[in-house]
Amino acid sequence: MDFLSVIRRWALRDKMPIREISRRTGLSRNTIRRYLRAGIVEPKFSVPSRPSKLDPYAEKLSGWLLAEQRKSRKERRTAKQMHADLVQLGFDGSYERVSAFVRAWKSDRQRAQSTTDRGTFVPLVFKPGEAFQFDWSEDYAIIGGERTKLQVAHIKLAHSRAFLVRAYLLQTHEMLFDAHWHAFRVFEGVPDRGIYDNMRTAVDRVGVGKKRDVNARFMAMTSHYVFEPDFCNPAAGWRRVRSRRTSAMRAAGCGR
Repeated sequence: MDFLSVIRRWALRDKMPIREISRRTGLSRNTIRRYLRAGIVEPKFSVPSRPSKLDPYAEKLSGWLLAEQRKSRKERRTAKQMHADLVQLGFDGSYERVSAFVRAWKSDRQRAQSTTDRGTFVPLVFKPGEAFQFDWSEDYAIIGGERTKLQVAHIKLAHSRAFLVRAYLLQTHEMLFDAHWHAFRVFEGVPDRGIYDNMRTAVDRVGVGKKRDVNARFMAMTSHYVFEPDFCNPAAGWRRVRSRRTSAMRAAGCGR
């Protein structure tokens, strides 16, 4: 579904010739035409791959690595020592799996420090039609004489700051898709990309750095409307932009 979404954006939004798409993807032109004619269908869910044994310990291991960074080199635990500590907590995976996680974590950390630690930031300036921001919040209303919790969807255009707010009882895929449909109807168009937090209806799993396991139904929606989803880094407060709160609107997003 992710691959089909990219092909549709290139063909329908960027007006890229099928010959060029074929060159970039390695697919035949007939295959690409077939993909484009097929349109959007609900994804067929296959049996998920076996999760990594390290997944339940990833957050703890990341915390250890962050704490070790604050120590002198001589005081820091090695990957072997952390593997042994995880074994004591019940982890029965290999040292190689832990070592690979540590290397990936350090690589992402170094890459982030090479930009943010020097105070290098990308200004949040958007062109008309470039992006929109989506977020959820919670609020309450008196419905039928009872105080009812509401899930409020906020959709804001990044350039003009025009926004739409819709309230629902739940944060389900159906409510998410309905909010997008109404937003694009009111805005009379679809921006190039959407900026999201790592909400559970969009991201099944947040990996290291920019890695995301994007939900298949959410990806089908982005392919249908032909826009690119962009997800914020977890706990990256310096990337988040908050608008002035009013009783009607609380929206947030991030820059690239």
